[in-house]
Amino acid sequence: MTTPWIRAAALMGFLGVSLGAFGAHGLEEVLSGGERAAWWSTAVDYHMWHALALLAVGLVEERTGRGRAAGWCLLAGILVFSGTLYAMGLGGPRWLGAITPLGGLLLLAGWVLLGLAARGSARAS
Repeated sequence: MTTPWIRAAALMGFLGVSLGAFGAHGLEEVLSGGERAAWWSTAVDYHMWHALALLAVGLVEERTGRGRAAGWCLLAGILVFSGTLYAMGLGGPRWLGAITPLGGLLLLAGWVLLGLAARGSARAS
């Protein structure tokens, strides 16, 4: 049985690739060089890496039934961290940068919770 986290990982991966391509081809003039391009690039990088982490959550959850909290933290972290950077890249207010670290904390929490869920699976084996 596929967990919702594997489907979420597929959706986040699809969106990450799409937004990366959109930034490279559809927003060339808006993002040409400078900090807006750097924000967009960072957003895509973190988005994609954490889409893969969601895949790991799904695999751990299939095996152990654990990992839901990790998945929620990672998903929220992608939305907040990458979302604020995407918005700033598109010209959104710079004060969004004050919210970005909250997304980073959610991503960190997701990794810790994933490690704890996986640690539990090693004991179950």
